[in-house]
Amino acid sequence: MELCVKHLKRYFGPTRAVDDISFSFGAGQIYGFIGPNGAGKTTTMRILATLDEPTEGEVTIDDQSILDRPELARRMVGYMPDNLPTHRDLSVHEYLDFFARAYNIHNPRRDAIVEGVEQFANLMGIRDKSLNALSKGMKQRVSLARAIIHDPPLLVLDEPAAGLDPRARVELRELLRQLSQQGKAILISSHILTELAEICDGALILEHGKIVAGGSISDILSGNGQSSGTSTTRVMVRSLQPIADLHKAMLQLPGVEQAQVIAGAVEAQLAGGEEAAGQLLKTMVMQNMPVVEFRIRSAHLEEIFMSVTKGEVS
Repeated sequence: MELCVKHLKRYFGPTRAVDDISFSFGAGQIYGFIGPNGAGKTTTMRILATLDEPTEGEVTIDDQSILDRPELARRMVGYMPDNLPTHRDLSVHEYLDFFARAYNIHNPRRDAIVEGVEQFANLMGIRDKSLNALSKGMKQRVSLARAIIHDPPLLVLDEPAAGLDPRARVELRELLRQLSQQGKAILISSHILTELAEICDGALILEHGKIVAGGSISDILSGNGQSSGTSTTRVMVRSLQPIADLHKAMLQLPGVEQAQVIAGAVEAQLAGGEEAAGQLLKTMVMQNMPVVEFRIRSAHLEEIFMSVTKGEVS
């Protein structure tokens, strides 16, 4: 299964909520959807779930257009909104059974499927409870269970970890890993960037409806996924010479764009990837600098996010 989005646009009057974005990923992959509020994440997800129509662009699943065949998309996409809709006088089991019926799943198969989903999402102990009586974490579990009730190959999850306590987030993360191991493609939006970096194969960073960085997690962290096409590497260096002398010397070395003193070491930003780091170390050794530690410092997803976005809402 492959989801392919090409030149997707969604305008609301003069506001360009989604402004010409393209991306693709496939079965077994988890992709993070990151951006400040108003960046266009939810609008894009609603289009993928056929709850909204684009102004322009194309969305295909296995080369079949979900815009031309929305009924196909609804069979192949499991959508989890950011909040579980309120339903009075419905238990968890009744809620899931209702959606199984809506997807035309008949008995005796339906009973087995609903129970299997309840077991997977750890809902057996609350299956007879009212939806309104559930905690935020349990509601998110129910919402995820509803999204997978028809066994879709693609899951589109809008802020599934919002408002969850640490234990609930860990449990949700494990459920997503299991789903990806089953071969499902998962697009997930979240503001908890450290957790996205742990579970995602790739990510897309949006601002003003445009993708400002995207690709595999390793590419984004190295700078190769940024729309500017620039690549940077950060290294941490310690030496036997005084820290002020090391800092001054590194600022004068070729390839070093910035350098700052951090906790008794110098962090330098280089233009380029690992080859640039290797060349810098070679230069330092040739200049007889008494280096005792030299390591590449992995960037954090939060740092990349802050560097490529401005936090402005369109």
